[in-house]
Amino acid sequence: MAAAVAERSPLRIGAGYSFRRAYAAQTYANRARIDVLEIVADHFFDNSKACRRELDLLAEHFILLPHGLDLSLGSADGLDEAYLARFAEVVRRARAPWWSEHVAFTRAGGIAIGHLAPLPFTREALEVLERNLDRARRVIGDLPCALENIAAPVVLGGAEMEEPAFLRALVERTGCSLLLDVENLHANALNFGFDVDCYLDALPAGAVVQLHVAGGEWNGATYVDSHARAVHADVWRLVERVCNRFAPKAIVVERDEALPPFDEVLAEIERARVILMQAAVCR
Repeated sequence: MAAAVAERSPLRIGAGYSFRRAYAAQTYANRARIDVLEIVADHFFDNSKACRRELDLLAEHFILLPHGLDLSLGSADGLDEAYLARFAEVVRRARAPWWSEHVAFTRAGGIAIGHLAPLPFTREALEVLERNLDRARRVIGDLPCALENIAAPVVLGGAEMEEPAFLRALVERTGCSLLLDVENLHANALNFGFDVDCYLDALPAGAVVQLHVAGGEWNGATYVDSHARAVHADVWRLVERVCNRFAPKAIVVERDEALPPFDEVLAEIERARVILMQAAVCR
């Protein structure tokens, strides 16, 4: 079993954002204000010389955290070996302290679903995750990983446990860490009406290594995790509570649509960094 991030990375890394090529020039120009970059591994699967050079250059200047979208760790029919090989190569070239993926599946019965689908919170689903994660680790190597909670469109029936108990069991069985997406937690709490503090209380205290923060929006009566808005004040307050409880090592700001001027992204990175620092001082 690979060591958890908390055991392998004793120092806090800091705050950054999920890299977008539209911001490349501004990112390099503001290196001193960005502690870490998360990269979507899928964006670097092109094996061209230009793409390899782009990744190598980023790795020379930033701490990189590769994040997968389509490994489909929850797929009962196993992993796509070609995808896994490309993912492992990106992780290797990134020289990353850890990599991350989602507690979800994106393929079933050989069919690509096209989005992150929630798992049933059952012992059988845990066994599938454990088996697939073991296979991924064999290919990627002895590098810590962090698995992320998703914003779920529905709550599946037949659950044998609540999500935080499922995540706790996942950590205990596999030794993985957690990437707690605070915006996803916020969205699910609004849409499904559960108590956020009870959710956080049920998570293993030392497992949360990284946070995602983002801004969503209401679509009628449903709150959508769109990554198209500034981080809401309610989410920042929740980030403060999470940092005080779990001492994460990194916070990553996500913005995928309606990209704002880069100064706005830098301001959110700075706010995240201040929260991390204040939480460290309080401890």
